[in-house]
Amino acid sequence: MKILIIGFGSIGKRHCEVLSKFAEVQSVDLVTKQNIEDKTCYKNLEVVDNLNQYDYFVIASATNKHFKQLKFLEENVKNKLIFCEKPLFESKKDLEIKNNKVFVGYVLRFHPLLQQLRIFLETEKIISVNAKCGQHLPTWRPNSDYKECYSAKNDQGGGVLLDLSHEIDYVQWLCGQMSEIKSYQVKISDLEINSDDLTMLIGKTNKDILVNISMDYISKITHRKLFVETLEHTYELDFISNKLVKKNKLGLEEVYSFSNLERNYMFEKMHLDIFNQQKNICTIKEGVEVMETIYKVQEQNR
Repeated sequence: MKILIIGFGSIGKRHCEVLSKFAEVQSVDLVTKQNIEDKTCYKNLEVVDNLNQYDYFVIASATNKHFKQLKFLEENVKNKLIFCEKPLFESKKDLEIKNNKVFVGYVLRFHPLLQQLRIFLETEKIISVNAKCGQHLPTWRPNSDYKECYSAKNDQGGGVLLDLSHEIDYVQWLCGQMSEIKSYQVKISDLEINSDDLTMLIGKTNKDILVNISMDYISKITHRKLFVETLEHTYELDFISNKLVKKNKLGLEEVYSFSNLERNYMFEKMHLDIFNQQKNICTIKEGVEVMETIYKVQEQNR
């Protein structure tokens, strides 16, 4: 298998690190303006020698470049696997995919405890979910100036709504498409950025499940938690401590943990799922459904 990674920032480097270790991968080439030792590098997609030599494309560029790059691949290659980092786009876009199989990088689907929770919920009636994620933006990338990263820049697809759209994806994966939404998307803190640093939305899915999602760049206590209420149980999944608590009406509690979750575990599982069963990976259809929810929030807050 030959792979082309488009974009070689921190996330592109991570995909390269993961994919280079797979036995089935012969080579990993790059589209980047950087000169990377021991790698074939192209300045842009248009100058790549014979695009069809590649079996798998990884779009790991800034969000505002995804549409153009995905469109170019769709028009120039056929019957290929294409992975696009999340979110698909930064704003409303229309792109029909007919020639290739496209997947979206919502890697939290491959957290072992979220997968365990999904199995539990298959036999239960979900009443409501509450997802909350927050981290002070300057602590995200300790070795760089937060003011210069794409997260800080609205025109590059930054801001919590797009950056932390994992929450929207996994809530819809568990509970169905958001059908009713009320939201706030604001820049409210003293961070020196022009993107939204707090987004809150409440609503209901097409399965009549009530949803509350909060995402921020503000919290000095880093957290990523999901609470699910069913008729029989309350579930609390802590993505930071890698712990899932299941409690019933009698107060009996079961705790599941995954303490030694390796840094690239979920990325490995995600790419392998694309290569093999394509069972849990976010499809282009589901990625578009996440974008539809994002568009609704953006429209409400213009």
